Amino acid sequence: MGAFFRFSERGTNFRTEVIAGLTTFMTMAYIIFVNPAILGTEGTELPVAGVFFATCVAAAVACIAMGLVANYPLALASGLGLNAIVAFTLILGLGLSWQEAMAVVVVEGVLVTLLVITNLREAVLNAIPNSLKFAIAVGIGLFIAFIGLKNGGLVVQDPATYLKLGNLTQGPVLLAAFGLIVTLALVARGLRGGILIGILVTGAVGMVFGIVPLPDGIVDFRFDTSTIGGGVLAVPQVLQISLIPVIFALFMTDFFDTMGTMIAVGQEGDLLDEEGRVPEAKRVLLVDSLAATLGGATGASSVTSYIESGSGVAEGGRTGLTSVIVGLLFLLALPFAPLISVFGGSVPVPGPEEGQQIFVSPVTAPALIVVGFLMMTAVRLIPWDRYDEAIPAFLTILTLPLTFNISYGIGFGFISYVLIKLAQGRPRDVHPLLYVAALLFALAFIWPSLQSLLS
Repeated sequence: MGAFFRFSERGTNFRTEVIAGLTTFMTMAYIIFVNPAILGTEGTELPVAGVFFATCVAAAVACIAMGLVANYPLALASGLGLNAIVAFTLILGLGLSWQEAMAVVVVEGVLVTLLVITNLREAVLNAIPNSLKFAIAVGIGLFIAFIGLKNGGLVVQDPATYLKLGNLTQGPVLLAAFGLIVTLALVARGLRGGILIGILVTGAVGMVFGIVPLPDGIVDFRFDTSTIGGGVLAVPQVLQISLIPVIFALFMTDFFDTMGTMIAVGQEGDLLDEEGRVPEAKRVLLVDSLAATLGGATGASSVTSYIESGSGVAEGGRTGLTSVIVGLLFLLALPFAPLISVFGGSVPVPGPEEGQQIFVSPVTAPALIVVGFLMMTAVRLIPWDRYDEAIPAFLTILTLPLTFNISYGIGFGFISYVLIKLAQGRPRDVHPLLYVAALLFALAFIWPSLQSLLS
C-alpha cells in the first residue's frame, strides 16, 4: 500500500492518511443531510431517502476513484450550488421532471469530460475573467444562504414587500434560528466539523422539544434506489437548444469550483510543481468530470471536488488514500437513512397568508446559511476600484440570488462585461469564447419573447 500511494515520496504514512481522511469526512459530511434537503424540497418529487442513498454512493465511488486513479487527497460529493440549480432552476423554475434535470447534469458532465480529454479545459478557463469567477462564487453563496433563510422559515413571502421576517414564535422557525446561532458559534471558534455538529445539535434539540419527529429507527439496510438511472434514461429529452444556457451555467459552476479547489488543496499540501501546477492534473480533472456524470446518473446532482479537502491535507494527508478513506466512510453512512430522512426532512408551519401552509427544514437550513457565508468570502478578491471589472461582478452577485436563478446571474455578468468592454473601445480584452457565451445568454433571455411574437 505504501508503494502504491507513494508514502515515502510524499512524506506520510498509513496512520496519518487515515486521520486525514476522517478529518475531511467530518468537515464535509453535512452534505449527506443537506443534499437530500435541497433536492427533496417540496415540489421536486425527489424522495429524501433516495437522494441520501445516491449522495453517499456517488460520493463514495468518486472519492475512491480519485484516490486510486489520481492518487490525490481530494474528496468529492454533490456540490452545493449545483444541487440548487437542479432543484430551484431546472425543476421548480423551468418545470422539468427530476429525471430530466438529472439528465442535464449528465450532459454537463459529458461536456466537461470531453474538454478534459481534448485539453480544451484550460482554454475555457482562460476565457472567463477572474472578477466574474469570484463573482459567481459570491453570488452562489448568497443564493444558498437565501435558500437557507427560506427553508428555515426565517424569511417568507409578502405581497407588498416581496419578503419579510418569518414568525419567530413558531417552533420550527425558532429551532432554525437556534441552529444558526449554534452553527455560527462553532464555525467562528474554528471547530473542525462545526457545520456537521451544528446539524446534529439542532436535530437533537428539535426532537427533545417535539419540533422534529423521532425517526422510525436508527439503521435500515433496505436502501431506496429509486433515483438510480433516471437521469440517463431522460438524456434524449433534454438535448434541446432552449436548455443550452442552463447546461452552460452548470458547466461554469462545476468547472471553476474544481480548478480552484484542486490548486488550493495542492498548495496546502505542498503538492504543486515548481511552476505551481498540479502533477498529473489531467487525471484529477478526468475523475472529477466523470464524477459529475455519475452524480446525474444516480440522482445525486453533480458531484464535484470539495474545498473541505484542505482540512485533511492540513492534518498531513498527502496521497489518494485520504480520499479512499473518505469514500469508505460515505459507504458506512448508508444504513443510517431513517435518521438522515428526519434531519433533512421538512415540517409544515402556517404561512404568512391566512389558510396557507409552508414547509420548512429547520435542522439543515442553518448549515446552508453558514455555507453561503463561507462561499461569499471571495468577494474580497474582486477589484472594486476597476469599474469595467466591478460592475459586471456586481450585477452577477445582485441578480443571481434575487432572480432565484444561477444561470440568469451568470448571464447578466457575461453580457454586461462584453458591453462595457465594447463601450470602452477595448473589444480585444474579451476572449472570443466569452463573446459566444454572452450571445447564448442574450438569446436565452429574449427567446421567450421571440416565441410569443412568432406564434
